[in-house]
Amino acid sequence: MTPARLSRSTWPAPVRPARIVHVGIGNFSRAHQAWYTMRADATAGWGICAFTGRRPAVAEALAPQQGLYTLIERGPVDDRLTVVDVLSDVRPGADLDSLIAAVALPQTAVVTLTVTEAGYAPVVADPAASALGRLALALGERHRRGAQPVAIVSCDNLRANGLVLRTRMLELAETLDARLADWIANEVAFVSTSADRITPATTDADRALVAQELGLVDVAPVVCEPFSDWVLCGEFPAGRPDWERAGARFVDQIEPWEERKLWLLNGGHCLLAYLGLPRGHETVAEAVADPQLSSALERFLDLAQRHLPAGDLDLATYRRELRERFANARIGYPLKQIAADGLEKLRNRVVPVIEAALAGGDEAEPALRIVEAWARWLIGDPDRARSDQSGERLRAALRGSGRGEQASGLLELLAPGLAEAATTQHQGGDLEHRIG
Repeated sequence: MTPARLSRSTWPAPVRPARIVHVGIGNFSRAHQAWYTMRADATAGWGICAFTGRRPAVAEALAPQQGLYTLIERGPVDDRLTVVDVLSDVRPGADLDSLIAAVALPQTAVVTLTVTEAGYAPVVADPAASALGRLALALGERHRRGAQPVAIVSCDNLRANGLVLRTRMLELAETLDARLADWIANEVAFVSTSADRITPATTDADRALVAQELGLVDVAPVVCEPFSDWVLCGEFPAGRPDWERAGARFVDQIEPWEERKLWLLNGGHCLLAYLGLPRGHETVAEAVADPQLSSALERFLDLAQRHLPAGDLDLATYRRELRERFANARIGYPLKQIAADGLEKLRNRVVPVIEAALAGGDEAEPALRIVEAWARWLIGDPDRARSDQSGERLRAALRGSGRGEQASGLLELLAPGLAEAATTQHQGGDLEHRIG
């Protein structure tokens, strides 16, 4: 007999009042912010009203489950399963009316976002067509209703993500209503964060595991590593969950923490993806087990670490844990998943390392190799650019005649002047020639 579906009738759980609105619900946010909120919320007073990104699939899967899903923490040896009950409601991102209503509610104290790096691009058309544009419209309604200030928390892999988000929201607000822009500037708090947890795509085997272990069907479980880290910097004028109870850290300066994560974890992932895929590797664990790639990774991590800002970052422990995380073969993190949407990823994860090295007179070659490998990856198969969130700009760069011209276009799109600066300082020679 087929097991019953996971829901609040088959798995009794409190319905928490929705005081957080999340934009861009996906596997990572369910493995990270939702998990932290449930663990921190001993009184069941903080629920999340979540909205998907471009695709409604998560909302469609979780609606029959009334927001419940299983988190599978996958260690090197075994798994730990937890049913997460903190999602009070899950709706498609295109449901603009519901998003506006949820953000405008007086009880809403926090808005969190995971819309990927590409989601922060300046909006030049219809605001309703982008996640940030829809949020600006929702803040406009909150302002009109005279609701109290709110905190907006970016959890995406961007340097100074809270500041970037504030800039984008003010730009959008100016196009809608100057009074709204003034209100956002004076009353809305923007919180910067560094959010760290490897979360691969869910497989049918993961769904089968849940059915076996819980005796219930969950069509939308999430797999993640046991490691998690969350560092936040900013104010919460209307309150927040006690995330410290779940291990979150609040700091006065976010930059050292976010750069530690972006450069070492995410930059290391990019190296393994763009250098590992051409060598036939499919997962992070496979790539890091390759002696040649392992050596390249260590050289890149050494370079990045030399240029990290000062701070009590405990880098020796972080790098040791990073090696253990990468080697966790049971996670099976696909390199193709990392390689997707590479333009914005490299701008935040690798280009800053190159720029810091060049500025300091250091040898940037270990980081330049990642950029070269990315360009070769795209030039080798134009279809890869087509599926990138920045596909239109990438395709324009790839229209050049010959690999050298295509390489030049990609490098100029990634970071204007980077190739010239690297060549001028004799950092590995002429990049376009090497790629072409």
